[in-house]
Amino acid sequence: MRIISQRLTVNGCVALRRLLRIACVHGVAAVCLAAYVHAQDDPLNKVHVPPPTTSPAPVTDPMNRLVTGLEQADFKVFENSGEQKIRTFASEDAPVSIGIIFDLSGSMTSKLIRARESILQFIKTANPEDEFFVIGFNDRPELIEDFTNSIENIQARLATVRSGHRTALLDAIYYGVAKTKDARHERKALLVVSDGGDNRSRYTEGEVRSQVRESDVEIYSIGIFDPYAATPEERSGPLLLNELCEETGGRMFRVDDLSEMSDIAEKISTELRNQYVIGYTPKEMHRDGKWRKVKVKLNPPQGLPPLTVHARTGYYAPLQ
Repeated sequence: MRIISQRLTVNGCVALRRLLRIACVHGVAAVCLAAYVHAQDDPLNKVHVPPPTTSPAPVTDPMNRLVTGLEQADFKVFENSGEQKIRTFASEDAPVSIGIIFDLSGSMTSKLIRARESILQFIKTANPEDEFFVIGFNDRPELIEDFTNSIENIQARLATVRSGHRTALLDAIYYGVAKTKDARHERKALLVVSDGGDNRSRYTEGEVRSQVRESDVEIYSIGIFDPYAATPEERSGPLLLNELCEETGGRMFRVDDLSEMSDIAEKISTELRNQYVIGYTPKEMHRDGKWRKVKVKLNPPQGLPPLTVHARTGYYAPLQ
């Protein structure tokens, strides 16, 4: 069975004519939907589509409310354009193994305190069973704290970091995705906190995109971008992060005011804890290693405005 994880978000006013539970969550209206696809015990057959969101581009309604309470009948799943039968459906707050990818390059010096605070807020509002690791990066990525659920340990380690040098963002993401292979939990995510593009990595953008596509990791990002970025790398940074998040079912949050960083971090934490889980078995399981496109569609309940589903775009079929 294949499981896909994704998020839905609501556009427009919400006039509910059936019982939908609506919660206001820090100004974000998102219907999170996670679908995981399990094949057998062979890890080559196990493919995930990460949690609450599939497209990092935020979609909110005018009232900025998180929507839960949708039912299985509201969803349809398509693989390579063929509709699939939904086998399982649930909404749950399952624990996640989360890697925090923290930009410590020189340009982060004035933002370091706020960035640290936002990371701690993210952890404090997460599921108590979540586990975390922290990778800091400038010229190269370095593991600051290995898997732990101790906020105190992470806080102590973050207090020691200093910023400086250049930005090996792609190397850090590559390292983070690889590190999630040691995770305890089935669900995995990365939170990237960065202010710009890459100017130091050994891994190429293509290599990182391929690795991300082959993984079951959802990527979220808090982007603190300079609107007057001088270099091509800085100007392309937002696009790169946005596309990587979109590939995995996460999303990027752009920071306009540093004082909002902790609130944004809490929004992401909340999205990870509110998702739908849809399971299906592909009608045609070709063991050819090819990319399988996945699309989740929603038939909105009567009285709701059109809803947009953001979902991971697909997975690679197993080779054996």
